[in-house]
Amino acid sequence: MKRRTVLAAFGGLCLASTLAVAPVYAADQAPLEVVQQYLAAWNAHDAAKAASYFDEKVSYYDASVGKPTVGKAEAKAAVIDNFMTAAPDLKWVMRGDPIVSGNKVSFEWTFTGNNSGAWADGTKATNKSFSFDGASVFVIENNAIRQQSDYYDALGFYKQLGLM
Repeated sequence: MKRRTVLAAFGGLCLASTLAVAPVYAADQAPLEVVQQYLAAWNAHDAAKAASYFDEKVSYYDASVGKPTVGKAEAKAAVIDNFMTAAPDLKWVMRGDPIVSGNKVSFEWTFTGNNSGAWADGTKATNKSFSFDGASVFVIENNAIRQQSDYYDALGFYKQLGLM
């Protein structure tokens, strides 16, 4: 009888310890994890996956444009699809440690690629490589990107492409 009691107690402890280290699901993600997975989707050249991290009413602000693009489908088309078509080999790398404060994540980055495809505005490919640095600020709500703001040297980027 004691043996059965000990085995039952041991089994209960094993079950409890298994539940205590249950995997973290999307609903439990921290803001930094959402941003890291978003970057990974960009670097995997998976536009649909990258856009899946957006809130339906995302506000995507590109300082070089001057006004935000609002809405998941609109931001996917205007930003993600645009860059992935124009630079299918793009790479977006976080530099240093991000700054996380509550539901906000900020970091510096380097964006590289070769402009081998046309841009959404009709600008033809220049077949020139580029590398530019910038910084982004994200606001995460309910495990989705509610706001993204990008700041970078657009003039330097356009000069590298030979567009200016």
